[in-house]
Amino acid sequence: MRTQRSWILSILVGLLATVSLQAQQTRPAKPMTLTPQDYIDIQQLSAKYAFAIDTCTNGGADYADLYTDDGEFSVSQQWGVAGNRKTKGRAALIKAAGGDGTGGCVDPKTTMGYGISHLIVNLVVTPTPDGAIGKSYLLAIGVGGDPTKIERQGGYDDVYVKTAAGWRFRSRIHVFPNMSESVQFGRGRRGQPPNPAPPQGQ
Repeated sequence: MRTQRSWILSILVGLLATVSLQAQQTRPAKPMTLTPQDYIDIQQLSAKYAFAIDTCTNGGADYADLYTDDGEFSVSQQWGVAGNRKTKGRAALIKAAGGDGTGGCVDPKTTMGYGISHLIVNLVVTPTPDGAIGKSYLLAIGVGGDPTKIERQGGYDDVYVKTAAGWRFRSRIHVFPNMSESVQFGRGRRGQPPNPAPPQGQ
């Protein structure tokens, strides 16, 4: 009788352990706690992005330094959809920022984003279990060669991680739903036909 009870008890204990383990595995991981300084650092990361992409500082290296070693930039025409035409790797990111690969910069007039300044606004940062995500709007000033013209060019969908060197982009997707109508890149592009491919590093 005791043997039978012990056997039943061991089965119940095993079942309870299994149920407990399954509950732990299905429970979503808790987002990390971001400090005020973390929020400031992520906002600074986004601000540095605008200056680095507009000015090709340090031959484009300053732009590449904003990403993790495996970080990437891409373009999508819809929020929540993975980007295509990915730019990944330090050399590719330097080139996307206008760098010539030898520490200098190419003639800015040869780049599609020539003449515009990036204004990244309304950044919203949300913590995740392994870092944070962010969304923001992109306003481009100086589109079409007119320094007084402003165009909203979608925004950014970001994934951030904290590295030994500070917060970095694991990925930044330029979400550009109205690209085909853009003054800078679409049908209104300086009297030119629409650009067949999305811009790099914008």
